Amino acid sequence: MSSDTTTDYAPAGHEEPVPGGRGSRRETERADGPGGGRLTAALVFLVPTAAALAVILRGIGVRQLWRDEHATWWAATLSFHELSHLIRTIDVVFTPYYVLMHAWIAIAGDSPTAMRLPEAVAMACSAGLLALLGRRLFTTQTGVLAGLAFAVVPTVTRYGQEIRPYAFAVTAVLLSTLLLARALDQPSFKVWVGYTLSVPLIGWSHLASMAVLGAHLTMILIARRSGDRIAGWAYAAAGTLGLCFVLPAAIQGSGQSGQIAWNNPVQKDLLEFPKNLFGSWAVAVPVLALGLVGLFFAGKRALPLAVWVVLPPLATYVTASKLHLFLPRYLLFTLPAWVLLAAVAVTRLAGPVAGAKAGTGAAVRRGFGWVLAAAAVAGLLWQALPGIRETRQNAQGEPDFRGAARIIRAEQRKGDGIAFSGVMAERRAMAYELRDDPGRPRDVLMYWTPQELGSFGAGECPRPAPCLAKAKRLWLVSTTFDGQPLSGMPKQTAAAVESGFRVVRTRKLTSLQLVLLEPVKKAADGTADKDDASRRKVHA
Repeated sequence: MSSDTTTDYAPAGHEEPVPGGRGSRRETERADGPGGGRLTAALVFLVPTAAALAVILRGIGVRQLWRDEHATWWAATLSFHELSHLIRTIDVVFTPYYVLMHAWIAIAGDSPTAMRLPEAVAMACSAGLLALLGRRLFTTQTGVLAGLAFAVVPTVTRYGQEIRPYAFAVTAVLLSTLLLARALDQPSFKVWVGYTLSVPLIGWSHLASMAVLGAHLTMILIARRSGDRIAGWAYAAAGTLGLCFVLPAAIQGSGQSGQIAWNNPVQKDLLEFPKNLFGSWAVAVPVLALGLVGLFFAGKRALPLAVWVVLPPLATYVTASKLHLFLPRYLLFTLPAWVLLAAVAVTRLAGPVAGAKAGTGAAVRRGFGWVLAAAAVAGLLWQALPGIRETRQNAQGEPDFRGAARIIRAEQRKGDGIAFSGVMAERRAMAYELRDDPGRPRDVLMYWTPQELGSFGAGECPRPAPCLAKAKRLWLVSTTFDGQPLSGMPKQTAAAVESGFRVVRTRKLTSLQLVLLEPVKKAADGTADKDDASRRKVHA
């Protein structure tokens, strides 16, 4: 069969010979002698994995946790009984992740570095899995280049250092796609079982990632068109069994979608999607441009990869008013496909990367391909460095809760209370930052605990004045946008604070004000002392 008619997915049990003495893919993998194929595959996986891990681990504990990470910590440190109460009202789709983190925190602790390590390892493994996928679909050079390029993308560092399931979603998608490609290339019952088990992993990591099954279906249709009669039935069985493990959580989670109802993207969000997906325009522009070129040289792999990168963003944007899933971090699993297509464009300069002649050619051309790959990674790293540095800093607009906790620990007294004002999950953030302080101020306004409510937030005193009266001093942690510390409180609570306390000191931190207040002294007739009353108003 000529290279013009060679199919990318050979029928089950059929190994396509190629010109120039090159045999099937299986023979190619063993061309280096006994174990040579496995050794090469191990190196292809380990080199990008090690590179990604080196980039991600640097400064992994420096950046403060932000709201979503505080939510993970809170859920993962609940007892299983309390967690079951929580997921009945919110975040049921993240249950497997919370259970995993619960076990990990019990072993490793809850420092930022310890809690971020599983995500770092998962994201680093994604680089290795992408390299293996690129090797299977195209050539070893393409795979290695894709894995190393993926390792230096700024958002890979960002979400490899974040205590959320997005890194696991990328890993699950790549693992599942790799298993499917292998099942189509070298069909066996064991591989199809592996693919079946990988499908629920995608849904358990993040429901939006299930959109990659559209690309998988495209791969199946191409295989069937090439004469593979087994692929369709095997995929149907694998997909059905895999979805059975995901659908219950998906159905229950559909009733909890109100928690992300705030996400209503506009045209600006769509236009800025590439920047937010890659972490910077300096990285997004060259990768996207090369990715579009790569589509022309990807052969029959082009259509599945095109579906992979286009369908999920398009589907989530069109349905954003109902499902609210159009967020770059939810769609991070599309990033590897773009990087792989860009790697195809670069390595094509050194010879064919798809079809029967993929990877063939003179040693000089193959050497030129490795030089091109090294130059491409170096150039992308240079473009990515500012974005990588930015990802290691605190997110813009996130309050400095760590600094507030440092001040409170240094100046707190017995009998102090603490209260919160704003919309930045202040209570949960300070609970984390003061978690190891036995003398921390008491949350005087908390009337119903989050555990009792089955929520991430607490219920405050319906009659705030008596609750506030229990504090000898009051620390007010405020993240209001208007600069008025009390404006983020219910009116009744703000009035009780203003009438019962006077300001002692105000500290301004990044996106946060820490106000220390003392009770207003009472005159003999029970009224507020006039001297103190004149100063009782809380000023920014």
